[in-house]
Amino acid sequence: MKQIENDSQPTVVKYVEANYGGIQLLKLSRCAIGYVQRGAKNIYYGDARHTISKGDLFYLGVGNHYIEDIPEEGRPFEQIVVYYSPEQLKRILLNLNMNFSINVTNSHSCERCRRLNHVAVPASPTLRSLFTHAGCYLHEDNFMHDAAAENIKMTELIYLIVSQEDGCFKSKVLSNMDSLRDNFELIIYSHIFSDISIEELASICHRSLTSFKKEFKRYFLIPPHRWFIRQRLMQSRLLLISTSKSISEIGNECAFPNTSHFIKLFKKEYGLTPAIYRNSHCGSVTMSGQSVKISDMVPAVACQGA
Repeated sequence: MKQIENDSQPTVVKYVEANYGGIQLLKLSRCAIGYVQRGAKNIYYGDARHTISKGDLFYLGVGNHYIEDIPEEGRPFEQIVVYYSPEQLKRILLNLNMNFSINVTNSHSCERCRRLNHVAVPASPTLRSLFTHAGCYLHEDNFMHDAAAENIKMTELIYLIVSQEDGCFKSKVLSNMDSLRDNFELIIYSHIFSDISIEELASICHRSLTSFKKEFKRYFLIPPHRWFIRQRLMQSRLLLISTSKSISEIGNECAFPNTSHFIKLFKKEYGLTPAIYRNSHCGSVTMSGQSVKISDMVPAVACQGA
């Protein structure tokens, strides 16, 4: 199953999911700030699982996210998500500065912020109240076709975040003000599973090959070819443990049409062939220090890129 967020959606959205849907690929073309009202949300990076609990505030950057929304026992999973573009964020920050003399600082920097495309923290009482109030508005359809109401709520949310001490959450939100970077990353993420050369990607990004490679490494820390291979192998690994698809089918879905080449790359990255990796994970897999049964974690769900 595949979830796709697009710019035609409202800025403020409430999701209620009564049934467990397994791990899904969420493709974001805008940044998202959300709040888990009920249940739990897992974010996956390969075998590493990061859990966002009830009452947590979370940020998701532009690009692909492997997510798993888990309902409470007997009650649906609920979250409220605010989507925004770098342009909207800049406009709100400019308004806060001009009208209220609020100067925004962002001195925080850490490896976790650079490595992960999400961050989650327990919501403060004020932020919990803000999302509860937004939920009432959504329940009564007060945000429908009302850009002013959405903008006011978005401005209040950003104000509460930038008023906090410098830290991972605030840093992540402010790091996406650069629309050029946002567009660059969106192009890269949208072509992970495409049959396209690095030269063609450079042309799409309106950069020379040399400039493209330098910029790519600055954003993603490793060269383009290695990054694309790693992203595709991460997807294939997820499909191996969460679906019953054949090795060749998974290879094709993850842009490895040559099965023998796919097996060779997979073994080089993970030390096992895809078949042995699948068999070894039928029992359990260690995720963030926890042993998790695959049968308990994921139903047969197929996630693929655009």
